[in-house]
Amino acid sequence: MIAFTAGLTIQQALKQATDTLQVRSESAKLDAEVLLAHCLERDRTYLVTWPERCLTAAQAKRYQVLIEQRLAGHPVAHLLGEREFWSLPLFVNSSTLIPRPDTEVLVEQALALALPEHAQVLDLGTGTGAIALALKHSQPNWRLTAVDKMPDAVTLAKRNAERLQLAIEIKQSDWFANVPVISKYNLVVSNPPYIDADDPHLHQGDVRFEPHSALIASDHGLADIQHIISRARDYLAAQGWLLIEHGYQQAAAVRASFADCGYTHISTVQDYAQLDRVTLGQWRPEYEQ
Repeated sequence: MIAFTAGLTIQQALKQATDTLQVRSESAKLDAEVLLAHCLERDRTYLVTWPERCLTAAQAKRYQVLIEQRLAGHPVAHLLGEREFWSLPLFVNSSTLIPRPDTEVLVEQALALALPEHAQVLDLGTGTGAIALALKHSQPNWRLTAVDKMPDAVTLAKRNAERLQLAIEIKQSDWFANVPVISKYNLVVSNPPYIDADDPHLHQGDVRFEPHSALIASDHGLADIQHIISRARDYLAAQGWLLIEHGYQQAAAVRASFADCGYTHISTVQDYAQLDRVTLGQWRPEYEQ
């Protein structure tokens, strides 16, 4: 590990950090730039504009700590304490998942639906609040309720709502447990746990530092998805929609669960890598069996 010392120029520090991180990260150069900009409390443009500026002793020490943590595998989002989602800055920590760009596909599909102007929307397993806050930001008249089982996630989502000054209701609930059955939603969305406990990806990359309770589900990763599909029928208004994010190999099984529970207009949407990622269906009580 190369030591970062006072007097190093920005250009030198970036080169050393990039060279060091190449054994760990496929985005070593980007990681080095983002972390140095964070240390300097500047944007990345500053690094290009002033490559000969020298780091102070405090900046060099702080940068070395961050590079060492990244080298150990800690996600950049955790080191920064935030991640952008839907162009919104969100606080993140180890209590919940780091928002992924592919989850924006779910937001896009929700916004494309023909919903009432003052639609009632429920976000299950909200985590950072990313989905609910993105929807509220795009549709200020929608009435958003976001729930999560974990108290720390609820606290984090509330921090993000306050930071963004977006008025949504956030409360603790194990899926629908604390959601009144009399509530009828035009839209229910969820990015639930959908990874099988034996999946080798759990031991790779950022997910090693994220809570497994937000990642793993029984029955080959389908248990929570199937629970939501079944129970959502009691909470959806007539013509209401359910949107669920899932693993790219689960689309057929998820569509089958939608169909078995009487949903119509079922379809699967691909993410930015052209992998099956979100399945949606409409609840029409007249089709209830």
